[in-house]
Amino acid sequence: MAVKAPWLGFLLLVSLWGLSAPALLLRRLREHIQNFQESSSLNPGFGLSQDHVAVPKQGWLEQPLDPFNASDRRTFLQRYWVNDRHRAGQDAPVFLHLGGEGSLGPGSVMAGHPVALAPPWGALVISLEHRFYGLSMPSGGLDMGQLRYLSSRHALADVASARQALSRLLNVSSSSPWICFGGSYAGSLATWTRLKFPHLVFAAVASSAPLSAVLDFYAYNEVVARSLTQVAIGGSQECLAAASAAFAEVERLLRAGPAAQAVLREELGACGSLDLTEDQGELLGALQALVGGTVQYDGQAGAPLSVRQLCGLLLGNSGNRSRSTPYLGLRRAVQIVLRSMGQRCLSFSRAETVAQLRTTEPQVSGVGDRQWLYQTCTEFGFYVTCEGPQCPFSQLPALPSHLDLCEQVFGLSAASVAQAVAQTNSYYGGQTPGATQVLYVNGDTDPWHVLSVTQDLGPSEPALLIPSASHCFDMAPMRPSDSPSLRLGRQRIFQQLQVWLKDIKKNQD
Repeated sequence: MAVKAPWLGFLLLVSLWGLSAPALLLRRLREHIQNFQESSSLNPGFGLSQDHVAVPKQGWLEQPLDPFNASDRRTFLQRYWVNDRHRAGQDAPVFLHLGGEGSLGPGSVMAGHPVALAPPWGALVISLEHRFYGLSMPSGGLDMGQLRYLSSRHALADVASARQALSRLLNVSSSSPWICFGGSYAGSLATWTRLKFPHLVFAAVASSAPLSAVLDFYAYNEVVARSLTQVAIGGSQECLAAASAAFAEVERLLRAGPAAQAVLREELGACGSLDLTEDQGELLGALQALVGGTVQYDGQAGAPLSVRQLCGLLLGNSGNRSRSTPYLGLRRAVQIVLRSMGQRCLSFSRAETVAQLRTTEPQVSGVGDRQWLYQTCTEFGFYVTCEGPQCPFSQLPALPSHLDLCEQVFGLSAASVAQAVAQTNSYYGGQTPGATQVLYVNGDTDPWHVLSVTQDLGPSEPALLIPSASHCFDMAPMRPSDSPSLRLGRQRIFQQLQVWLKDIKKNQD
């Protein structure tokens, strides 16, 4: 069954954070970037010739809602996309692009990895949307009774079932090797699919995959701070010091009383008042997310700011430096990001965030905020803090603020969240999963690389760390402005696939 649908999401270049107001800002930033890349991928000047701009086939698979209970007959429809323009025959490899915590649109099989890798091998390219995201939404809403069927383990069962069903539907030979691709959380899913179903999946390429679940992700901002000093991407020690000074000024104004807070609200373009301490913490977190997002998506098409541009603003390089201050530069950065994303003001109301996340009606846009918060509370954590002595930003919001959301929205205690994170690492193996024929790809600018695999774990578990590359940058469509290190990284991915696919060809012969 195939129907026409809106052009949603291109690459799942995701924020992943637990869903406080700062994380919501990062998710909106991710959506902005993927929408930009999707529309740009239809432009022949962006790396696709005009004859490539053909809408791929959309299909739906009937999947069990509870794959672990054979007596439960309930089902849902899971969306997939197919690009067969490069397919060389029934025996050709199949490149399966896994969706993560958001909508997966036709761009997932049109530009960037894995479709850019398909022509040399005549590969069939398929993408599979994650259950409970985008249009792959079971009926019945998003209450706790329904969300118990949302987890990475359910998603892996869907991949295994889809792999078998699509083999029949698309007439794929039993000798065709299936290779999973994924970025961010979906990169972890690609790894875990190979780990749990090695008889179904021949290999996997996991880009920016946070394999290790963690409750307190303080290392995120440590990488952000380090990346702000990277000369290769426009950073410097002066830039980091300026960022720290800007946050110190925001905190000073928050402490100075109602009059100063009113000025701060106006200068930063904030949506509401700063009377409540919890909202002050959310504002500081939103500003952190703005800087963190700039680092996380540095250099990518559609990103409102690069690290070089942010540092220029903080250091006053774009105007009269003698009259500029780091705080003024931060204000300008906020204005640029909000304008780029089409947002009227900077939102940070804790009460509004909680009310939004408590809504059990599926959002037609497919952004999946409530669903992803549930997965962080029941599997992954990923709560970004800045409480260490090296933190260049504000120490608010602290970990308890993040954990309170799990309690307020789902009634889940902090202890249960901590236990869930430990169980996830026990089940999948954290940063030593033991899956063979998985290539781990990361960029050293990306804050998430510290939860991934950045050094070879063995001959069949290679790792590639691309200098000065941001989150999932290897998966994005190629551009003339791509750095030599990024081009070399993509070449290394191609070469690794060449080795694996040569081996299977040799065994078949």
